[in-house]
Amino acid sequence: MMEEAREGSLSVSAQTIRVTEAVRDGDALTFIVISQKLSGSGEYHVARTHEDFQWLQQCLFSQEVVPGILGVIFPPLPAKPQLNAPAKVLKQLGFLAMGEDWRMYCMALETYLQQVAAHTTLSKNKCLENFLTSSEPPGHQRARKGIFNRLSQAMEGMRKEGHKDVDDFFQTERDNNLTLTGCSKSATERFIDVVLTEQKLAVACGHFSTALHLCVEQEEDSAVLAFSKICVKLSEVIDSIKRNFESVAENNLSTLGLGLDLESRCQEAEKEMLYRRTCKLVELETASRNAERAKPVKKAAMDELKVAAEKEFDHVSGVAKQEIARFHSTHVELLRQALILWCEKQLETARDTSFRYSQHLQAFKGLGE
Repeated sequence: MMEEAREGSLSVSAQTIRVTEAVRDGDALTFIVISQKLSGSGEYHVARTHEDFQWLQQCLFSQEVVPGILGVIFPPLPAKPQLNAPAKVLKQLGFLAMGEDWRMYCMALETYLQQVAAHTTLSKNKCLENFLTSSEPPGHQRARKGIFNRLSQAMEGMRKEGHKDVDDFFQTERDNNLTLTGCSKSATERFIDVVLTEQKLAVACGHFSTALHLCVEQEEDSAVLAFSKICVKLSEVIDSIKRNFESVAENNLSTLGLGLDLESRCQEAEKEMLYRRTCKLVELETASRNAERAKPVKKAAMDELKVAAEKEFDHVSGVAKQEIARFHSTHVELLRQALILWCEKQLETARDTSFRYSQHLQAFKGLGE
């Protein structure tokens, strides 16, 4: 389970945060966020755009005064929703873009906010409190560009994802993350193909069910009437098959599909953290070499830079180890819950479908009597 936010860090309960709906206004989406007050009864209701969520994420990134912030695995914010976008663009959102009511996307944003609010460090950020409780639109404020932007610029053209780590723990974690990132992305893409196929089959069954009614005639000939009755009953059976495909696809989307999407984005978030730490490792190694080669007149200054880089690297590594332990327990539990809910939903659908098929079978038997 996710860690509970420390007492006093937020005025709302992390687990009560809900994104209940997405309200569409032209080409824009506004998300309704509801959270329960910790003190007394009552709820906060706020309306937030995706730009507001981006502002919050940037505020979390910009906490320069927080020691070891580069070692934090930040909860992954879903990509911006695309309305009336072509299929190639929607593919970037995957499961989150399926369906016109954006329920999957609301659930993903809800999980994001709950993870931020349950994080012992991120939940202390005042921007989160304002985001959840203030009626003012926080996205209209301009977020500062923090250390992540400068780090990205400083390391431009110096990507060290393959740089050998000095710590076997982190090297193993990087290797495992590389494998899991590829596997989770592949599993998500394959599962999307499954859902799309189920949806296509449902549409085809709908067409077939409708077409069968074209065979129905009103003639008094007994053979024609019997055939018409069979077509009507068969149409009902095909319609039940259609509804079964729709239910199965919907279950796949809202349970395992959402779980796989989150798993894929979480692996990417850990990958980004590991890369940031690798960048600090490269900085430390560079500072160490500069200190060794420095001339006497610059030796003291270079040694000071080396000590500062070593201190920062050790702090980032310490936070990163704690984050990795928390990350594994959290994301494994979330995926386990998605798998359990997936099985429960599909079992419920199978029972309902079996009951309908039994009714259809009895109806067909009645035609022969």
